[in-house]
Amino acid sequence: MTRRGLFAPALGALVAACSPLGLLNAAGPRDRGARRVARGLAYGPGPRQAMDVYAPDLPPGATAPVLVFFYGGGWDSGSRDLYGWAAQALAARGFVVAMPDYRLAPDALFPIFVEDAAAATARAAAIAPLYGGDPERLGVIGHSAGAHLALMIALDRRYMAAVGRPGLIKAAAGLAGPYDFLPFDVPASIQAFGRAPDPLMTQPVAFVRADAPPLWLGHGTEDTVVHAEDTIILNDRMRAVGGRSEAKLYAGLNHADLIATFSPMFRKKASVLADAAAFLHRELGEVRQARSVAPPGA
Repeated sequence: MTRRGLFAPALGALVAACSPLGLLNAAGPRDRGARRVARGLAYGPGPRQAMDVYAPDLPPGATAPVLVFFYGGGWDSGSRDLYGWAAQALAARGFVVAMPDYRLAPDALFPIFVEDAAAATARAAAIAPLYGGDPERLGVIGHSAGAHLALMIALDRRYMAAVGRPGLIKAAAGLAGPYDFLPFDVPASIQAFGRAPDPLMTQPVAFVRADAPPLWLGHGTEDTVVHAEDTIILNDRMRAVGGRSEAKLYAGLNHADLIATFSPMFRKKASVLADAAAFLHRELGEVRQARSVAPPGA
């Protein structure tokens, strides 16, 4: 299980890849048919334990599946204020989307940020009905370090059990995620995970199981930050134990491209958003219209 880490090059390259994406939040076009409906909802006492919610324009009484979206940043950077365009893109495709911040290294080390992901997901389920979301149809999705968080809470039962919501997650999607990156040999992983008593417990591939939520994994073939091998390994091991998993490699796309294609500016570059949304709707269902009730005596 231990082999050369795939999370390379180091933190500087990851930040360089991801930082320009935040510019899309200020200057890039947004998808219509969805909007931010709540801001700064707390799921814990800390300043980074808060989330925004984006929702589609739903007819009265309709309900939509729920997603919790985790952004990336090497477990030591990132903010929900930079990724509203990505959450809105998912909401415009018929999901109520919660986008939480989470505590970061070096102040918060493993497993704190994974515990935050689980707590945020439980809170998202609790508040989803206020915005037309159906908490019984909830999935998680993330990019880069956010994909690590999404897959950890989807595969390792302990995290959602600890927040009293085992079985809540019905599907999980990962974009350019690090899932099998032992040994810790670059600054980002050393800082976030180097003090873990059992390094194996930090790896999503350690928790593959037949009864896990179905997975969709996307990766670019030109990703030099997190190699596509991580996606291939997790997909293969899930399938080997009888789990449901599918993977898609996008020719020519790099690490940042996988999430940049969520923006209308870059969407024609690859079908990442359409593919992920199609999988999530297949597993979680579409928007459900309100049932009409016949008046008494009709």
